[in-house]
Amino acid sequence: MDGLMTRDVQPEGFPPSLSTRERDRRWKNVRDLMRSRNLDGLIVGGFRGREHFESYLTDDYVEGVVIFPLDGDPTVLTWTGSRVSRAQESYSRGVAAWVSDYRVGLQGPTAARLVQEKGLARSRMGVVGLESSGPGETCGVIPYTFWKAFIQEIPDATFIDISQPFAKLMLVKSDEELALVRYAGAIAEKACHTMLEVVRPGVGEELIYAEVMREIFRHGADARYPTLNLHSGPHNISWGPPRWISRVEPPRRVQKGDLVQAEIFPCCGNQEIQVQMSIALDPVDEAIRRCEIVARQSYETGLKVIRPGITFADIVHAMEEPLREAGCWAKTPLIHSLSPCGWTGQTSVNMEQLEGRKEGRVEDKTSLRKAVRGGDLVIERGMVFALEPNACIESVRANIGGTVIVSEMDCEQLNSLSTHVQHVS
Repeated sequence: MDGLMTRDVQPEGFPPSLSTRERDRRWKNVRDLMRSRNLDGLIVGGFRGREHFESYLTDDYVEGVVIFPLDGDPTVLTWTGSRVSRAQESYSRGVAAWVSDYRVGLQGPTAARLVQEKGLARSRMGVVGLESSGPGETCGVIPYTFWKAFIQEIPDATFIDISQPFAKLMLVKSDEELALVRYAGAIAEKACHTMLEVVRPGVGEELIYAEVMREIFRHGADARYPTLNLHSGPHNISWGPPRWISRVEPPRRVQKGDLVQAEIFPCCGNQEIQVQMSIALDPVDEAIRRCEIVARQSYETGLKVIRPGITFADIVHAMEEPLREAGCWAKTPLIHSLSPCGWTGQTSVNMEQLEGRKEGRVEDKTSLRKAVRGGDLVIERGMVFALEPNACIESVRANIGGTVIVSEMDCEQLNSLSTHVQHVS
């Protein structure tokens, strides 16, 4: 199994938890970051953002904001009382509270009054959420109307966006966080096994989708946006959630010659993992076989090079070499960071295949020159990455991969089934 360290999922209903010791570690690290940038306070926006940044400080997600002073206790603001009562119910059952001050009122003026209450109205404050590099968040997660009203109420405060430094702080995981990562990784492996059992000629995409999600939910985990990417067909270059999720369109029934591909996003305690499960319904054509081989070669290359001390760009450039040699291009990143998902390894190798095709019909052709985002990141022990190479020949695509944890000298693989294209009759 290529050095895979296997671990069984814990009994249902008993995922790992985070202690108040982990809270203290995080709060200390965040305050050290604040001191390094001469900040007196911090406003962290969760709202409906993909990465749930507020939960890093609260071990909760209320779709709101956290006002976090350099000295003193933080306060959570949410948009509805149901998020407060939900937290209170957990605490009544003996779950330790990271933050005791929950309030309702997620409007700009309400948040501004809270900043005034904490004596920060004339201070220098950091902001997390105005800028973002996460999927679907190119304009940040803090709503314009909230921000406009907020800053109007406290005109003497100075605001410095530290979204990227805050995200980078989250990249190196503690032992408690890694226990959650491994738990989610084991769930993903079970979800892949379920998918492998379900996919057969004549089965509808909706059944495959339902059974994969059931496997995630029954272990007490969630699925990070976009929940589940699923597509099928012999030559299907599309990606993202299936179209029938958001419009009236019949789910496709899979058949011989298809490649059924899914991107699965189990998440536990705000620690996300990703797997790219691909199942070929034999017999498949030669182009699929070629893409399968190249994707695996790229994956193996990533495993060989990833280790502490090298840069993120070093990994990407190594992984793109098998594609370059085989004449393949890549639709999606070859690798990206997890929790948060802001460092992405795109490649522009062989993108000229897209000229004149729908994928390449853009006004600005420079957008085809996909670039590595965050390439200067130095890899450290405890970082977590989705190693997910895909190889495309024109409109044929094979995508494989799983999650890895950077260890002392190399990396620990959490997944096995999804790192090869699986074949069924």
